[in-house]
Amino acid sequence: MEHLGILSLLPPVLIIFLALVTKEVIFSLFTGIFFGYLLISNWNPLIAMIKLTDGIATVLSDSWNIRIILFTTLLAAMVGLFQATGAAKAFGSWMARKVKSRVGTLIVTWLFGIFIFFDDYFNCLTIGTVMRPVTDEQKISRAKLAYIIDSTTAPMAILAPVSTWVVTIMSVIKNSEGFSKLSMSEFIFFLLVIPINLYAILAILMVFMTIIRGDWGPMKESESWALSDKGLFNPKYGQPIGQISEEMSHKAKPFDMVVPLVVFVTLAILFFPITAYLDAIDGEKVKTFWEATKTMTFWEAFVNTDSSKAFSYAAVFSIVFTSLYFMLRRVLTIQEVGNGIIIGIKSLVPALVILSLAWTVGNMIKNPVEEGGLGLAKYLSHVVSSGHFPAWLLPFIAFLISSAISFSTGTSWGTFTIMIPIVMPIAVTLAEKFGINSVNLATISIGAVLGGSVFGDHCSPISDTTILSSTGAGCPHIEHVVTQIPYAVFVMVVSAIGYLVAGITTNVVIGLVTATITFFVGYELVLRYTRKFAK
Repeated sequence: MEHLGILSLLPPVLIIFLALVTKEVIFSLFTGIFFGYLLISNWNPLIAMIKLTDGIATVLSDSWNIRIILFTTLLAAMVGLFQATGAAKAFGSWMARKVKSRVGTLIVTWLFGIFIFFDDYFNCLTIGTVMRPVTDEQKISRAKLAYIIDSTTAPMAILAPVSTWVVTIMSVIKNSEGFSKLSMSEFIFFLLVIPINLYAILAILMVFMTIIRGDWGPMKESESWALSDKGLFNPKYGQPIGQISEEMSHKAKPFDMVVPLVVFVTLAILFFPITAYLDAIDGEKVKTFWEATKTMTFWEAFVNTDSSKAFSYAAVFSIVFTSLYFMLRRVLTIQEVGNGIIIGIKSLVPALVILSLAWTVGNMIKNPVEEGGLGLAKYLSHVVSSGHFPAWLLPFIAFLISSAISFSTGTSWGTFTIMIPIVMPIAVTLAEKFGINSVNLATISIGAVLGGSVFGDHCSPISDTTILSSTGAGCPHIEHVVTQIPYAVFVMVVSAIGYLVAGITTNVVIGLVTATITFFVGYELVLRYTRKFAK
């Protein structure tokens, strides 16, 4: 038995419902997980609790997850040091003197998100730390800051040819049945997919439109709240998760914020190939690092590395460098360094708890019943594959199903690793059956899977980047979710129209142009309607 049928939908629906009603994310996640394991355990609460405990332990025993927690924790410790020295405030004050308008500040924040494309976790925490003092000065709501951060994390990471996401996507594509018939490398195929990754492209464009044309919906309320001096976040949504205390020192200069970040980015880039070479040392055929460098080219080492290891190594070296740097600059004593690190890590504990529970939800939902899960992904993919729909409908259906899975599970990685192997052979088979260009149909269909996967990662209440965006911006998590969802759903609907047209025409360019025109027209119509309704 691979899935529980429609019952497998109940736990994620319950989690989302409870999160929106109670505004308590940890309670909602825990309750949803427990209910899911009740279904699996034939309604035995004792067995369900044991399975829940084992489920959390399983995700925390995964080496990739642990390294992400290590990386995130050490990055939070660096943020704590920035706060302890006053470096974040100094940089923010310097930036505020350079950018004197709200629009300018918002555009700079948006551009930071675009340029920091190589990792979504780093994007979430770094941009929040750097830009929060500046946006606070301009009375920009924390919800708006969280939205900009979240809309430039997963969307940029999945569009950039070099990021922590691309290697995983290419490996899944390469191993998918039917891909070999396309007669191209997985990297070239990924490049072809970029222009039809409509949701990611339009999500980034949506941020720019809200900056220059204005907000609507719940975001407009949060912005009005901030501008009226009532506060930078609305207390009806609760308190921010993971806010770091005020600075303990004011000795730092603006460059004290820049130097450690440059070191971290440089180390992260260097550790990508270094990690691959270190992993190639097996003690038998390859005994030294020098021998390892001869087993693969620099580019192969860069793209085939374990990104979780590379970032963990970079984080460890960076926290050591940052601590020594601040002590040598005499802006912190050794005791203050320790206190700053502890404050930074403490600020992230609630987010780490939510992150661990979110991973547990993802595992429970995507694993088949025989592996102790609900089999939701198997159920949804079965509905698609047994539908006997025409080839032109495949991208549209793939996008909707991927959106549903990613929103329910809160994971884009889990979604595209499940959906790509399902959609790729279907696309190639249908193309052959109906005499359609198989490369075009496969490109559009996989683009739809990636776009749908990003949708959930972008706006699901249980998504790790949604959680970390709230944390980085110092925004109540529920306020971030509520204010962002209308924008995300608008982009999702426009993207669905684009995929429908692209499937009918089997043309990437026509799909992209249609979605873009629909986006601009739709945005103006919604903006005018909401303004008219407000009057």
